[in-house]
Amino acid sequence: MAFDLPTDLTPELVPFAWLIGTWEGAGRLGEGEAEDGYFWQQVTFRDVGGPYLEYRSESWLTEADGTKLRILAVENGFWSLDRQQQDADAGPGMTPGDIFPVLRSADDVQKLHTDEGFKIQAHIVHPGGLSELYYGLIDGPRIQLATEGLLRSKNAKPYASSTRIYGLVNGELFWRWDVSQGNLDLQAHASAALKRVAAEDSVN
Repeated sequence: MAFDLPTDLTPELVPFAWLIGTWEGAGRLGEGEAEDGYFWQQVTFRDVGGPYLEYRSESWLTEADGTKLRILAVENGFWSLDRQQQDADAGPGMTPGDIFPVLRSADDVQKLHTDEGFKIQAHIVHPGGLSELYYGLIDGPRIQLATEGLLRSKNAKPYASSTRIYGLVNGELFWRWDVSQGNLDLQAHASAALKRVAAEDSVN
């Protein structure tokens, strides 16, 4: 479907503009081999008016034909540029920030661009007592993330680190997630190809 870039974004969300919206599609667990499972996923990146995107993902285990079996995973979080917080920023908690954003123009945002792209951070929370803090880069329609920190409850399953990559190819959002569970090296965890959908067409 056609997509028009928003024109009223907080300036520092402009590098993320191509992500905003709801995406749906099918994916495979692991390396996508014959014995690996199938899933359906809906991902939403939402502008709520601040210098960050709200992120939500729901994934359902499915049969090979797409028939949903049961909920597989839910994630919630926030994505933003990685920059030093200033007095004008909101927080902590409900402490209000200035009425004007810290970065007020595209030129202000461009000053944060490096030879590799914009540095970003993503904070993602899972059920089961796990919270991930990722750092990475966004360079046009490409994103690379790697965990910088993990918070696990005392009863959480082993989880040591992970990486995620995203890319926009021919209008579809492709992503891959690799995970290390304990003493193991990073291994393929899941991947999918998602299509942008209109809000009224999204399926729950």
